[in-house]
Amino acid sequence: MSSDTNKVKGVVLEALPNMHFRVKLDDGPEIGAHLAGKLRIHRIKVLPGDKVTVEVNDYDKTKGRIVYRG
Repeated sequence: MSSDTNKVKGVVLEALPNMHFRVKLDDGPEIGAHLAGKLRIHRIKVLPGDKVTVEVNDYDKTKGRIVYRG
């Protein structure tokens, strides 16, 4: 993890094509997020309603990467 990202928790609202998701963060906004490589490799299923941890970049707060489900 690089120093310009921070991890926030949220809930998956919608599954989009190509392993992209619409995520509602606990601190307010909705963002678009894609699935991290480790979750793809281990075939971790992410469905609407799942609680996830998202890495959000400090430079673009509208996009993120799902790094943990649960």
